[in-house]
Parts: sequence; structure tokens; C-alpha cells
Amino acid sequence: MNDFDFLFGSWHVTNRRLGTLFAGADDWHEFPGVATCRPALDHGGNIDEIAFPTLGSSGLTLRLFDVERKTWSIYWASSRTGTLFPPVVGTFKDGRGDFYGDDTHEGRPIRAHFIWSDITPDSARWEQEFSADGGATWESNWVMEFSRQNA
Repeated sequence: MNDFDFLFGSWHVTNRRLGTLFAGADDWHEFPGVATCRPALDHGGNIDEIAFPTLGSSGLTLRLFDVERKTWSIYWASSRTGTLFPPVVGTFKDGRGDFYGDDTHEGRPIRAHFIWSDITPDSARWEQEFSADGGATWESNWVMEFSRQNA
């Protein structure tokens, strides 16, 4: 239940996001973010909010720990849509978190994969990748590099 305790606090976030998905594109866009994460449900979950000042938008992540299954479910919401995206579910092993789920892109079913890695007390990396072929191949489309504020 303490897998995400490293994330509690405030962070500067460097974002790199791919502009065009599933086209072999290399049109990455970089933009800043500021995130704050706090525990919820007596550490059975957590909530983080991130502001993207240059984009004029924000996001919210809700993570819940399933005590019976020993897995995390991660939900994302964006101020751009006002909707909660389908969850990705997974666990941490050897300092890396892998979380998978089903979603859609432009009406087509896809698989989503979130990866938490390179975790230290003052930094972490999150990456999102999608698969349009059931997980046979993956395309990275968003990377966040976290650095703790006041570190």
C-alpha cells in the first residue's frame, strides 16, 4: 500500500508529449508542469493534481490500492475533457511500476501502459505508451520527468 509514498509532496515536471499518435511521427512537444500529491483513504490511495501553465489546462490522478488483489488502479482526468479515463491496473516490482488497461483512440480500441521508473527521493520518471495491436508493439507518447520542489 505504500508503493506511491515516494510521490507525496510537490514537484516540478518536465513533460514531453508526442503530437501525432500511431503515425510514426517524431513531433514531440515539451512543456512544464507543477504537481502535488497527497495520500488518501489512510494510504489506501492517493490523489495528485498537475497544472500545465503554458497549456492552460490541468489534470488529476486518483490511485486506489485493491487490498484483496494487491494491485493499484490508476485513473486520470483532464480539465480539457472533464471526464475520467478508464483505469490502468498493475503493481511495482524491483522499483518499477507497470500498469495496463484498455482505452480508445479516435474510436479505435487500444491498450495503455503506464511505467513508473528511476525513482529516487527527489526524482521519478513516468511514461505512457499505447498499443493499437493488442500489445504486440508499443508507441511511447508522453514522458514526465519529476524533480522535487525545494530539493
